[in-house]
Amino acid sequence: MLKRQFLRLFTGVFLVVLTGFFAFEVRADGIKTWRLEVWEKAFDYRSPSKIVEYEPLQRASRPWRICVAYPHLKDSYWLSVNYGMVQEAQRLGVSFHLVEAGGYPNLERQIAQIRECVERNADALVVGTVSYRGLTPLMQEISRRMPVIAAVNDIADEGITAKSGVSWISMGHAAGAYLAKAHPKGTEPVKIAWFPGPKGAGWVGFVEQGFRNALRESSAEIVVTKWGDTGKEIQVGLVEEALDEHPEIDYIVGNALTAEAAVSILRARELSGRIKVISDYLTHAVFRGIKRGRILTAPTDFPVVQGRLAIEQAVRALEGKLEIRHAGPQTALINGDNINEVSATGSLAPASFTPRFEFNAITQSEAEAPN
Repeated sequence: MLKRQFLRLFTGVFLVVLTGFFAFEVRADGIKTWRLEVWEKAFDYRSPSKIVEYEPLQRASRPWRICVAYPHLKDSYWLSVNYGMVQEAQRLGVSFHLVEAGGYPNLERQIAQIRECVERNADALVVGTVSYRGLTPLMQEISRRMPVIAAVNDIADEGITAKSGVSWISMGHAAGAYLAKAHPKGTEPVKIAWFPGPKGAGWVGFVEQGFRNALRESSAEIVVTKWGDTGKEIQVGLVEEALDEHPEIDYIVGNALTAEAAVSILRARELSGRIKVISDYLTHAVFRGIKRGRILTAPTDFPVVQGRLAIEQAVRALEGKLEIRHAGPQTALINGDNINEVSATGSLAPASFTPRFEFNAITQSEAEAPN
């Protein structure tokens, strides 16, 4: 049951085309709210959802300590999540300690990092997992002591208190639907090189499902699929391989690091005019690529907002105020037609922002106090 936490319901779908869309709104009484998608059945992205105007907590009741774990900080996507968490921790008056595993293959490293992190007198855990099921025994163990909030990457439900995330099926579907609209079934076939990301990660299988389902209504054919971690060096190698093996491809579609690598490689090979690029999520480089006409489109899942929401959910869980266990920003499609109308506030960290591995609410408060 949706309570006073939600002030107004919107009708909506999983993905909207951006036209002056913002992740944040300010009500007439001056209170800032977040536009979120909430699923009727928690942790089930197949259940019906509604778009709501969500009023976050104003302040934590005490300076809680939160352990935060990321899969990596190799790209600006997780940097933007980090920025959102810093902003929300500062606003609420809580602290966090961040660990990052260095990449999706590093399950054992993330397990060890989380164990050490939660022992630093943590009150709650916020986890961006490297694996959908690999952390489940650990999450069940930790959840007996503290709330566990899943951030961004989907994870098996066992041991999870709440989730801040979006449907990655819809993110993949958005990229595929863009192609299906450009090349509907029955038109001249086009060939795609597809780069879903690392196998086993808590988002990749869902992106794969959504993308392939959308392509059923198109004349597009996936002629090569390249799996791999979302490190730029790895993605450069995969894009080079795909072009060498299938020089006839018309599109390179995949994760943001694929898109970033593809722009440079296609330019160097003088193929930018023939082979087009689509990303299935947004980063700073993808945003610039769309503005410059190098990348056709990308959906945004507003990672800054997801980071903020995960911290806010952790505080709600600690204070017995968690009413909604599963929510995330309403995803939106960015392309050359609307990019100049888009506010990047909820999607991208400022260019000057650097990662924060430690945020101390008490120290921060003292630094901001007047002399």
